[in-house]
Amino acid sequence: MTFKHLIELQDLLDDPTVDGERVATYLRANGALSVEVQTLSGEKGSTDFIRVLIPGSAGKTVGGPYPTLGIIGRLGGLGARPERLGFTSDGDGALAATACAAKLSQMRLRGDVLKGDVIVTTHICPHAPTRPHDPVPFMDSPVSSQECNSAEVDPAMDAILCIDTTKGNRIVNVNGFAITPTVKEGYILRTSEALLSLMEIATGRLPVVLPLTQQDITPYGNGVYHLNSILQPSVATSAPCVGVAITTQTQVPGCATGASHLNDIDDCVRFVIEVAKVYGPDQGLFYDEKEYDLLLKGYGSLKHFQTFGELL
Repeated sequence: MTFKHLIELQDLLDDPTVDGERVATYLRANGALSVEVQTLSGEKGSTDFIRVLIPGSAGKTVGGPYPTLGIIGRLGGLGARPERLGFTSDGDGALAATACAAKLSQMRLRGDVLKGDVIVTTHICPHAPTRPHDPVPFMDSPVSSQECNSAEVDPAMDAILCIDTTKGNRIVNVNGFAITPTVKEGYILRTSEALLSLMEIATGRLPVVLPLTQQDITPYGNGVYHLNSILQPSVATSAPCVGVAITTQTQVPGCATGASHLNDIDDCVRFVIEVAKVYGPDQGLFYDEKEYDLLLKGYGSLKHFQTFGELL
């Protein structure tokens, strides 16, 4: 269970003075050995990016054969102060990611060591701007999506789970979380059956899939509509990416406060941890490598969808 970490971290993050160093201190107290904090600033303010490495017993950091799983908490900000007071719905991505880091670090400290390395990244911003979006307003970020990707997408990540609040839409109408099809280098591949099975185990419910369109996996700022930023990391990596979307039955703005449901976030975190436990050298957990090679042979590269193309 991750409720202890979720309650403590939600209390920590719901503070207008919280910063990356305070979150890093919490994670170190729970066994994290390698925590880095980097501050980026822009015209709209600043934010602290956190990177946590949880070494595995046979991961790349010790020269082992096991690949590295990336866990990215996507968000604009924890708070929209002074426009809105309190912890925003959008902050759930950072809450889930830091809870994953705390639990995995604690597991390692106690002797439950994963085979592969895990890298967790997110950013801590209690004073983020908002921006208009249909059907509900979005949280914005003090820095650009490209800057977020440069800080959050680590070249060492061999596969990535992107956790993001995805409540402001009419596409998924359930309380809980959904996963997306796997995205790799411009291709939207089939939804992983193995991940759906882990989702069923973690929740005790039927799995839910968040549908994607081609434009959802193109870079922010190209002028086309995006459901949200859940798959923005996919434009900055060749690794397979799966979105883990925290959802609601009704449309909830990202800047809404009092809208975080710890039961749903706990389900999400436990699912991500179960993925980390079973992720290994076979990329079949995320996608079928032979089928992907067949697509490349028959249809060619779609890497141009990771760029702005000719739109700008």
